[in-house]
Amino acid sequence: MQLSSFPTETSFTMHVPPPRSGIILVNLGTPEQATASSIRTYLKEFLSDKRVVELPRPLWWLILNLLILPLRPGKIAHAYQSIWQKGGSPLRVISLRQAEKLQAALNNELNATQCKVEFAMTYGTPSFDTAWQSLKNQSVEKVFVLPLYPQYSATTTGAAFDQLSRLFQSERNIPELRLCKDYHQHPAYIKALAESVIKHWENAEKNQEKPEPHFLLFSFHGIPKACIDKGDPYYEQCKSSALKVAEKLGLGDDQWQLSFQSRVGKAEWLQPYTDKTVRLLGEKGLKRLDVICPGFSVDCLETLEEIAMQNREFYEKAGGSGFDYIPALNDSEAHIQLLSELYKEKCTDWIDR
Repeated sequence: MQLSSFPTETSFTMHVPPPRSGIILVNLGTPEQATASSIRTYLKEFLSDKRVVELPRPLWWLILNLLILPLRPGKIAHAYQSIWQKGGSPLRVISLRQAEKLQAALNNELNATQCKVEFAMTYGTPSFDTAWQSLKNQSVEKVFVLPLYPQYSATTTGAAFDQLSRLFQSERNIPELRLCKDYHQHPAYIKALAESVIKHWENAEKNQEKPEPHFLLFSFHGIPKACIDKGDPYYEQCKSSALKVAEKLGLGDDQWQLSFQSRVGKAEWLQPYTDKTVRLLGEKGLKRLDVICPGFSVDCLETLEEIAMQNREFYEKAGGSGFDYIPALNDSEAHIQLLSELYKEKCTDWIDR
């Protein structure tokens, strides 16, 4: 029997599309509702993470379950309620808009089928699992994980990478992964922050007959000083970001300051503390204080309630006036452009041009 032979050349060319890539934007998390029970559920997951609290587990279990979870959710429920939006917490609402706008920007610049964007939270929903299953169902084989923390800390970015690792422990066919560790001095990030400050100043001065001199406070989320002592680069990266923005704005050393907010417990955290700093500035009779929080990519409880409400009150009661909070970059055009640039820089060989 003679076997027919295959032709050595074909009369057609098969185009095999490149594997799709995906982006997972990551932020910390938020309660599902502005209620004590929902906040308790969120805090239990968040504060049970060893990356977030490094105390010995038996001791921390007692503190968490006997003191924090029974008492704190009820105390802060009103704070969440004061900023809650129709679609949920500002962090979730704005983050989902970020993902939608980044998807639209990439569709406009690249082939619409090349890159799919999803949003995930380290704690709460949507989870990493939800985001990955959506990408997996769209045949994504390459994933760029972009935590929305410009400055790296084990308590935030490190915790997100831990969750990602746990997710893929049960995955048979792991996608190709690329991780963005930080972007604390990326030129597009510094430029976006500086331009947001300038725009805020210009709008404020339209309503002032005699504008007062600017004083800009950079308030970053605090972490325990012990984390820095163990090698966390967060403190140095925060200083670097603030310095570069101040230089971009042409500010002198007497026109800006760095501080850290949101400390919890009796241990020493990064200093100077924001609440003490605004009180001191108020006692000096400052006439114009603008506060920006460059470590937050999205406005949330810590910016909208803690800074814009609580710290404004501390400052004004101490004698200061002219307090303004400068919003996070949120879903602004400049921020979406930054996120797009990070993807194209880190994953340039994934893009079929």
